[in-house]
Amino acid sequence: MSMLKCTKGVLSYLCNDWKKILKKMSKNSLPDFNNTELAFRHLSDKDLSRGKMLFQLLSRPWLVKLGSVLARIALFVKFPIGWAVRPTVYAQFCGGEDISDSEETIELLYRSGVRTILDYSAEGVDTEKELDSTCSEILKTVTAASNDPRHAFAVFKPSGLSHNDLLEKDPSKFTSLEKEAWERVVRRVRSICATTSEAGGSVLIDAEETWLQDAIDKLAEDMMTDFNRERAVVFTTAQLYRHDRLAFIKDLASRAEEGDYIVGVKLVRGAYMEKERERAEKNSYPSPIQVDKAATDSDFDLAVEFCLDNLDRVNLFCGSHNEKSNIKLCEMMKERGLSSDDNRITFSQLLGMSDPITFNLAAHGYNVAKYVPYGPIREAMPYLIRRAKENTSVAGQTSRELTLIRSEIERRKR
Repeated sequence: MSMLKCTKGVLSYLCNDWKKILKKMSKNSLPDFNNTELAFRHLSDKDLSRGKMLFQLLSRPWLVKLGSVLARIALFVKFPIGWAVRPTVYAQFCGGEDISDSEETIELLYRSGVRTILDYSAEGVDTEKELDSTCSEILKTVTAASNDPRHAFAVFKPSGLSHNDLLEKDPSKFTSLEKEAWERVVRRVRSICATTSEAGGSVLIDAEETWLQDAIDKLAEDMMTDFNRERAVVFTTAQLYRHDRLAFIKDLASRAEEGDYIVGVKLVRGAYMEKERERAEKNSYPSPIQVDKAATDSDFDLAVEFCLDNLDRVNLFCGSHNEKSNIKLCEMMKERGLSSDDNRITFSQLLGMSDPITFNLAAHGYNVAKYVPYGPIREAMPYLIRRAKENTSVAGQTSRELTLIRSEIERRKR
């Protein structure tokens, strides 16, 4: 027996043991996101110390800004940075340099009832060769997930398969060369969706900036009409910091009802708010962003409620790091008599963040998965820089992470 098969056998046993623990927990209880013992049981003391250090650094915006500038300079001049990045920020937020290198993370998550969403994190590709290469890598994640219960979804960013100027431009105004380029984009997307469907899986199409999103919305809906006849294979993404997305979700569901297909929708608050407002001001058009966070929170909750009330037509993927949103979804499921493991509902957070949410949800039997970014260190750096900036921009996120990690460190000392 190979070492890998042996390891999988041992972890399968441990995972079954974990499932026995879950059955003993009260079906009527809700997750306690303050339970740090469950949240961090998969991490060593060394892992916790690393997390503490990183979130302490991320709590200082000026330091994140300086580090981001220095990292970009290092990338530009091809200065070797792997020695500093790999054991710190890369180890916290990425699974490995390739799929096989991510195996340990995949196993570790599954042992605690958390599934994986492999996310090829290379960003900024531009040539047709690079776009084709990205498509090939995403197809590898689909193959890796095939018949492997440790995996939940495949995922891709449309900007990794298309030039941004194509996504931004009205297709009716394409030149002949642009039409050919767009046909290649559609073929890439279709190949991923078709392969996912044949493998019995599901795939998430991530959202982008508003000026790119219209083309993505149309492409995602076309894929859903083709592949979501029997079940939700293709999921589109709605960023609820946009004031038009609640209406978009309802209109999409209405068209799905008429067209007799199933909508898969990933709900997030959003990741490009500052960029969106700056561009709207610079180009003198109304901002697409909600007037304040309260409006975003309200639309997010209403979108969740709409999905739950239309589960026969709309499958829900809740991609949130907000504790209130996650516990509210649990409460709404309970009110409607929905089981925690209803396969039409999935919770998800990013690797290295919000473990108290992820692992306490898993401990109560909910379908929960971690986004596990992977890729060569230099190619993953733009993702890591963006992740650092997003952590500093979310009010209370970093301090909450740090507080709970410190709490678990103190608990283990007792």
